[in-house]
Amino acid sequence: MVIFEWIVAVLFGAVLLAALARRLGAPYPAFLALGGAALAFVPGVPDLTLDPELALALFLAPVLLDAGYDTSLRDLKANWRPIGGLALGAVAATTAAVALVTHLLIPGMPIAACIVLGAIVAPPDAVAALSVLRHVTLPHRLTTILRGESLLNDAGSLMIYRLGVAAGAAGSFDPGKVAPAFLLGVVASLVAGPLLARVFVMIAPRFPDAASAIVMQFVAAFGIWLVAERMELSGVLTVVSFAITVARYSPGITAPRTRIVSYAVWETAVFVLNVLAFVLVGLQIGPILDRLAGDEQSRALVLAAAVFATVIVVRLLWVLPANGLRGRARGRDSSTGFKPALAISWAGMRGIVTIATALALPHDFPERDLILFTAFCTVLGTLTVQGLTLKPLLRRLGLEDDDPVGIETGQARAEAYAAALDSLKETGEDGAAEALRAEFAAALAEAESHEQGIAPESLPADAARRRAIAAARDTVLRLRREGRIGDDAYYRLEEEFDWAELNATPRAEA
Repeated sequence: MVIFEWIVAVLFGAVLLAALARRLGAPYPAFLALGGAALAFVPGVPDLTLDPELALALFLAPVLLDAGYDTSLRDLKANWRPIGGLALGAVAATTAAVALVTHLLIPGMPIAACIVLGAIVAPPDAVAALSVLRHVTLPHRLTTILRGESLLNDAGSLMIYRLGVAAGAAGSFDPGKVAPAFLLGVVASLVAGPLLARVFVMIAPRFPDAASAIVMQFVAAFGIWLVAERMELSGVLTVVSFAITVARYSPGITAPRTRIVSYAVWETAVFVLNVLAFVLVGLQIGPILDRLAGDEQSRALVLAAAVFATVIVVRLLWVLPANGLRGRARGRDSSTGFKPALAISWAGMRGIVTIATALALPHDFPERDLILFTAFCTVLGTLTVQGLTLKPLLRRLGLEDDDPVGIETGQARAEAYAAALDSLKETGEDGAAEALRAEFAAALAEAESHEQGIAPESLPADAARRRAIAAARDTVLRLRREGRIGDDAYYRLEEEFDWAELNATPRAEA
């Protein structure tokens, strides 16, 4: 019962912290990290630990599936050079630099453990960066690069991580095994993911109700990860390629109600997983500090500070010379150049991936406490220092977006309205059909008057529809208060009004 009470209190506190983060325009993982760190000093907290073998599947599989589903394959192909440079080159450089710094500061630490620490802190987290980008305007290309990097950098870091963990258990590390294993895992994973996606697309229509369909999505996330692990593939690339493939085919097989509900469920799941990850690592920091007594605590703090500085400096040195100075020489400043490169450099916050891989270390791994402490301090440092300053920095840089997504959306909306209007030609002359024809015709006329053929974001009757539905809601609510209808009738009408309101174009703020 005590643990249940703690869970309730932690979730409530996380909601408050997330609300504060939204109010300040800061990444909510930064506040979750601060909350997790505070738990380490709260007396009487329960002793909660997680099986290391469960950590990666629990935290990474659903987060990566959710991110992969929202990823544009076309944009990934168009920006493969910068994404590949960050996802592979920056990860390798950061891993090597952190391993070197760790070995210099703690000569007695096994080289495999140094490399594992580097692989753990190497990949930035998209959840943190994108939660900031929602509050500022950033060129679409830069957002695409950050999304793509966060999806693919986990694969390289986890490959190195797994080889380092195996070497730590065996007592030796052979760098010659990294490249062949990495290449084989990449190719096989990129084949297995789409194949499994085709199987899922064939099975999914057999579960039409929303509850079963969403449960199947989670089963797929964890199942694909477990299958990849059993086949010794990259769980990251398998899940991501699976999600991207499913996203291409699911619109035709997923009911609208299921799709709307699943978006809310997955957003909630990712939030809860972030909360759980930071809580679990926060609860372990206290015992770790107790075990690291005297000089060991000082050593841990020095290493944590050095690793934190290393990951920031390496990213700056990797991105700025290769992109910023070259872009300036070519006279670009919209999506390439020094300012965009600085924005990309400073958006390298670490998050749930680093926490999950640190928690996944075997309990008997050399210097596990030191690695876990350093990883958490790096996450906390990047989220607070970079996360809380990223929004002011982006505003200061004044990067402008030509809104290619908005232009494409408007043009596609115009073509969709034209198709809808054509379909109504075959209907009768009743009042409802005539009203629909007039509504789509007005929207299409406005699109045709725009020089780029962009249709308006809302249909002409949307505002009136919302006002009418609001009046209907007030009426049935009054009838329930007066006792003239029961709760069952009220909830049935409420659902009808919800669907009627969903027929209106989504509000811009949504």
